[in-house]
Amino acid sequence: MGHDHGPSAATAGGTLSGTYRSRLLWTIGISASITVIQVVGALLSGSLALLADAAHSLTDAVGVSLALGAVTLAQRAPTPRRTFGFYRVEIFSAVLNALLLVAIFVWVLWSAIGRFSEPVEVKGGLMFVVAVGGLLANLVGLWLLRDAKDKSLNLRGAYLEVLGDALGSVAVIVGGLIILLTGWQGADPVASIVIGLLIVPRAYGLLRDSVHVLLEATPQDVDLDEVRRHLLAERGVVAVHDLHGWTVTSGMPVLTAHVVVTEAALADGYGELLGRLQGCVGDHFDVAHSTLQLEPEDHREEGGALHT
Repeated sequence: MGHDHGPSAATAGGTLSGTYRSRLLWTIGISASITVIQVVGALLSGSLALLADAAHSLTDAVGVSLALGAVTLAQRAPTPRRTFGFYRVEIFSAVLNALLLVAIFVWVLWSAIGRFSEPVEVKGGLMFVVAVGGLLANLVGLWLLRDAKDKSLNLRGAYLEVLGDALGSVAVIVGGLIILLTGWQGADPVASIVIGLLIVPRAYGLLRDSVHVLLEATPQDVDLDEVRRHLLAERGVVAVHDLHGWTVTSGMPVLTAHVVVTEAALADGYGELLGRLQGCVGDHFDVAHSTLQLEPEDHREEGGALHT
């Protein structure tokens, strides 16, 4: 059986998320500061939308803190009991992040409905000013994480948290302007509901992708049928079975397969053949960690029918 433990995007110097540890720290500081300012502003203005946005900012700080904790754990070296180390912690962090977003959505929706039956006087001017400050701070957070969102589920969760909070600040700004210009107090709970609705698609997408990894489903950018065709096109390959692909953590896809080869191919050199097949997988599908078991044709005959 051949093993390739060469460096990959996730293993070279730690996980992808580890590269952005300092940016995560800055983002946590920004989110925490926004939360404090928005809570004070909500208490002074009576705005539920500001309070909802503050709760969202708090989940930003908590969610990014979870991401940072997962990044720190993921840097720990593998052990004989945990051969992949703590890479999967990043995915669990992403799941928890998504569940926090769902909880905030339920609370915001419930509170907004209550405001319609029991209206509260809201100071639109203060609401507007605090929301503008929150938007500017969130734009800084988005800039810090702009390169990370497509490289790690963990960092994607952090980025989406900040993006959602920025959009929430826009909703609060619009609500504050409506109250200032028209005096309609219903703009505040409406803005709160908008903030809640902004959370739903982000939470769903993050949870869906995280569960995809936890279920060890085939990486979304890897077509196993195409992998099989490429391997079968290699000289000396007769069949490919027990082909599996999954993701350990973001940027770390893994592939295993049993490859039936001719006796002539084995006679030409086991090492050369294995290197060629692993190179095929790595070059065409960007899978640096592959485990291929080479089997002679007579082994297939003794073992009976092949598994897919």
